[in-house]
Amino acid sequence: MENEEDPGLVMNFYKDTCPQAEDIIKEQVKLLYKRHKNTAFSWLRNIFHDCAVQSCDASLLLDSTRKTLSEKEMDRSFGMRNFRYIENIKEAVERECPGVVSCADILVLSGRDGVVALGGPYIPLKTGRRDGRKSRAEILEQYLPDHNDSMSVVLERFAAIGIDAPGLVALLGSHSVGRTHCVKLVHRLYPEVDPALNPDHVPHMLHKCPDAIPDPKAVQYVRNDRGTPMVLDNNYYRNILDNKGLMMVDHQLATDKRTRPYVKKMAKSQDYFFKEFSRAITLLSENNPLTGTKGEIRKVCNLANKLHDKS
Repeated sequence: MENEEDPGLVMNFYKDTCPQAEDIIKEQVKLLYKRHKNTAFSWLRNIFHDCAVQSCDASLLLDSTRKTLSEKEMDRSFGMRNFRYIENIKEAVERECPGVVSCADILVLSGRDGVVALGGPYIPLKTGRRDGRKSRAEILEQYLPDHNDSMSVVLERFAAIGIDAPGLVALLGSHSVGRTHCVKLVHRLYPEVDPALNPDHVPHMLHKCPDAIPDPKAVQYVRNDRGTPMVLDNNYYRNILDNKGLMMVDHQLATDKRTRPYVKKMAKSQDYFFKEFSRAITLLSENNPLTGTKGEIRKVCNLANKLHDKS
C-alpha cells in the first residue's frame, strides 16, 4: 500500500520542489555533449550499469572507501569513464535547488538526454529515485551479464528485471554507438580468427587490435558501427546480420533463434527499434528504485552523505 509520503516514481516528481531540474539537466547534457561527444555513450551506459544491478540508486557513482570497493573499479565496468561530467550536472542542479534532486535521477535523465543527442528517441521517464548509500560491487557480477556469456545467461539476467527478448535486442542496439576495447574482442582474433567473423571486417579489426594481449591502459578499440558511429540507429542490426558484430554477445544476438527474429525486424525498421528501445530503457530505469524515505539525496554524487559530512 503506497502511503502519502511515498508516491513512488512519478512523472515530473520535482515540479514543486525544483521545477527547472529536468531543463537544467538537458542544458548541461547539450553543453557537455558539444565539448566532448563521447560523453553521451557514457551516460547511456551508466543506466545499464547502475540500474541492472539490484536497484537504480546511483550506487555505481560511489567511490571506493576504506571498507568497500567501488563498482567503478570492477572488471565489468572496464572502459567506463566520464563520471566527472555527472558531477558537473549535479553542481548545476545544486546551484538552483540544493539538496533536492538525487544523483540517481540525474544519472537516468542524463542518459535519456544523451540518447537524444545521439539521434535516438526522446523517452519520457518518471523521477523520484533516491540515492543508495553503499556500493554493490560484491554482487555486481551476479547481475551484469558479461560480453561473452551465453545468450541463455543474458536473456535470463534481463528477464529477471522484466525485460523480454525484444527488449534485450533493443538495448543491445546501444552498441550502434561508441566503441569496443580490444580487451573484449581479441579472443575472436587470436590465436586464430573466429571463422564466424565477416572476412571483410577482419583486417580492420586486426589493424585496430594488433596485440593478442592488449594493454588495458592503451586506448586500443574498434568503433562499434563504422558507418554511423555517432548515431543511435538500427545500423547495428544490419551489421550483426552481416557477421560484423564485435563481441560474442553481438554475434550471438544475430544467430540465436530466440533473438534473431527481433534483430531482423529491427534491421528493417528503425521505428520498431526505437519503440522497443524506449520501452526497455523505461523498464531498466524503474528497476527497484529507492523512493519515499529510503536512501538519501546525496550532496555530491561520488560520496554518501555521512562521508561527505565528515570531510
